[in-house]
Amino acid sequence: MSNETVSNQDFPTASMQGQAIPNVTFRTRDGDEWADVTTDELFKGKTVVLFSLPGAFTPTCSSTHLPRYNELASTFEKNGVDSIICMSVNDTFVMNAWKQDQEASNITVIPDGNGEFTDGISMLVGKEDLGFGKRSWRYSMLVKDGVVEKMFVEPNKPGDPFEVSDADTMLEYINPEAVKPQSVAIITKPGCPYCAKAKTLLKIKGIAFEEIVLGKDATSVSVKAISGKATVPQVFFDGVNIGGSDDLEKYLQDQ
Repeated sequence: MSNETVSNQDFPTASMQGQAIPNVTFRTRDGDEWADVTTDELFKGKTVVLFSLPGAFTPTCSSTHLPRYNELASTFEKNGVDSIICMSVNDTFVMNAWKQDQEASNITVIPDGNGEFTDGISMLVGKEDLGFGKRSWRYSMLVKDGVVEKMFVEPNKPGDPFEVSDADTMLEYINPEAVKPQSVAIITKPGCPYCAKAKTLLKIKGIAFEEIVLGKDATSVSVKAISGKATVPQVFFDGVNIGGSDDLEKYLQDQ
């Protein structure tokens, strides 16, 4: 999406702050059934972080925007946030498939297929040059009991700017002293008992992690290139290679 252009619309940076969100009913799918979801159900009596983006399955949205909110969900919860909503002008089938693909279990995805909510907060923009039609501009907002307390809107510039609507900026606003979890990844392979042990150790400690499976997400060449080792599991904390299951066990005992 790096070549997107935008219209000359003036994007409000704080116009919704202090105002109630639009009253909209969203058409969603819950399994094989249609389910209408209202803004009252999503926001009434709750503290909600909502972030919106141009489209599911698009680069910045998939690589950074959604994953980081999903990663920090427990930290947001500890700091008073009841739910995190990702909204886009897409249909419910696309949004549900994207959530599953991203394994974003901590995020509620809402399809604003007709753009009613997005238009109601003046964030609907034309992306006809890309064949997208009308889509949402990228933004995030903190909503308390249906009223917008804070809104972070990306600057009105060419391309797909991603500077202020990210999860870390929102968390910094809610609580500058919030302690963020370490980013943990583990490289495994199917049927490996040591991999199972390492994952169990992480789960017992309540440490969220991303699993990279050999044969599916990576190859043995990738493991050696990344870690310098040919065995699995390989566990990483904030980019630092801890090692295998025994190394992980010792590392956790020393914490």
